[in-house]
Amino acid sequence: MIAYVTVGVDDISRAKRFYSAFLPALGYALEEYQGDLSYVLPVAAGQAPQQPDFYVKAPFDGGPASAGNGSMVAFQASSQSQVRDLHAAALAAGGTDEGQPGFRAAYGAHFYVGYLRDPQGNKIALFSSNPDEPGRDG
Repeated sequence: MIAYVTVGVDDISRAKRFYSAFLPALGYALEEYQGDLSYVLPVAAGQAPQQPDFYVKAPFDGGPASAGNGSMVAFQASSQSQVRDLHAAALAAGGTDEGQPGFRAAYGAHFYVGYLRDPQGNKIALFSSNPDEPGRDG
């Protein structure tokens, strides 16, 4: 199981605006610690933490952050409309479009996805594969 995912950024305030535009709608709460951002899922009393956490930090080595070529973090939404809404919110909060929400021929008939880049250039996917919604072929 993946425990956490970290992306590096040079501008924490821009990253906070971007990620806070959609992660709370997916159930993540923001915790800030020593200038870094931690987006975590809530933990019910007596329950183990849900994973993975998502961390947004300046690089530990003090160098500039860079986006990985071929790296991407995907967040699951509950519906196609939520993918559209969160994609739009993330764009309005400083992200750039990497692929409008919709179906892709290379993926399953119910895999509905939109792609973004955060202000640092990290690639983010927002997707839904809800079998109760119309699929690509119908």
